[in-house]
Amino acid sequence: MSRKFLIATFGCRTNQADSDALREALKSRSFQETDRAREADLIVVNSCTVTHRSDQQVRQMTRRLLRENPEAKVFVTGCYAQRDPAAMSKIPGVAAVVGNSRKHELVELAAAEEAVPPTENELARLYLDDFKKTRSMELTPSIEIGGKTRPFVKIQDGCDAKCTYCIIPSVRGPSRSAPVQQILGHVQRLVRIGFREIVLTGIHIGTYGTYLQPRCPLDELLKRILEVPGLGQVRISSIEPMALSERIIELAAAEPRIAPHFHICLQSGSDSVLKRMLRPYNASRFGSIVERVRNRLPHAAIGTDLIAGFPGETSAEHRETVRFVSQLPFTYLHVFPYSDRSGTIASEMNGKVRNRTIRRRAAELRAISEDKNRRFRESFMGQSLRFLTLTEVRDGHRSGISGNYLKVQTDPKIPANQLEEGTVIGASGEFLRVSVLRSCQDSSPLQPSAFPEFDSRTTTDTA
Repeated sequence: MSRKFLIATFGCRTNQADSDALREALKSRSFQETDRAREADLIVVNSCTVTHRSDQQVRQMTRRLLRENPEAKVFVTGCYAQRDPAAMSKIPGVAAVVGNSRKHELVELAAAEEAVPPTENELARLYLDDFKKTRSMELTPSIEIGGKTRPFVKIQDGCDAKCTYCIIPSVRGPSRSAPVQQILGHVQRLVRIGFREIVLTGIHIGTYGTYLQPRCPLDELLKRILEVPGLGQVRISSIEPMALSERIIELAAAEPRIAPHFHICLQSGSDSVLKRMLRPYNASRFGSIVERVRNRLPHAAIGTDLIAGFPGETSAEHRETVRFVSQLPFTYLHVFPYSDRSGTIASEMNGKVRNRTIRRRAAELRAISEDKNRRFRESFMGQSLRFLTLTEVRDGHRSGISGNYLKVQTDPKIPANQLEEGTVIGASGEFLRVSVLRSCQDSSPLQPSAFPEFDSRTTTDTA
């Protein structure tokens, strides 16, 4: 009888891409995926550690999965496993903790663990190394994406930045890029299968190609990807402002197959806070980049990240951020309450902001985000939108996501994984109702069977 596995993924799109690679490797070993913990022989928890809450959620999920199936082999991997392996190894029932530095070995390690009978009160085995000072990265391509319609292609990993609040460089290693030909080959494979949208992801995607020989900046990679026959749409995940070059903006303005969506990381609108964060720009410079995007792509989605309550943040500095983001043409804000990460410079800073104050400031910024997103949605009433249909059917409507990152509902008879164009005829909460005008499909072969019926217990296929 085939062995079964379950993967629980936390955190960013890069982690989701890593889980897709693990999924494909396990299926190649004759494992079958399940969404029921009690059926799984192997459970993989792919962890995040960007905040204290992320750590807590990983621990809670791991304990819950172990309660549901105490007989399963439970492996914890990812960023939390790399940062604090001891914490996860102490959870009774965890078989092994595999850091990011050895995540690529997880399937082989799991096979080896199966041959080792457990002993009573045995602590989890630890598999992790310091990251080697390497600038090379092998792409781990996957077409097994858990029934979703938007595959993530991890083109880059690691980060060389020294932002004082961030633990990620120490748990992901130095910046490194996948070879161009490997990326192009994988994109070609995904397009041949029938995927309509490809999402390029990484930890610091704007540094792509810096250490490749010969160098290949992100804009050049985009041009090469656009040459792939049958490509429907490519989307760029979050990018640092100083890496968003004029060449990328102009390419996106000229090429409709690049999704008009830019998530540009800000963190604070106060110059003094940005300086304490060691961010390599001031608010004015950042604002000019956002305005340049808006001028060249009037209907683009422009999002950002903000940290509320960074150490030493005064009421006046918070008000600077509020004024700054209010005046810029953002369409949404991702707001994170500051979370101390041991091992970062910020964790040693004085002037920690009270949790109650942090929560209040975060709520104020989220209210601004909701207002901006509502007004952005309303501006498309009666307008045309190009969108990709997703696997989810909600309230009798097929869900979709537009190129400019708006949630769409349309005719449920339209299959998942279709590029369509339609007119916005109404709204329902955060969704826009769209009447389809025409299909944007080409003659590329499609395999609808790759996208099973949506099940709320699996990873959702949303924006």
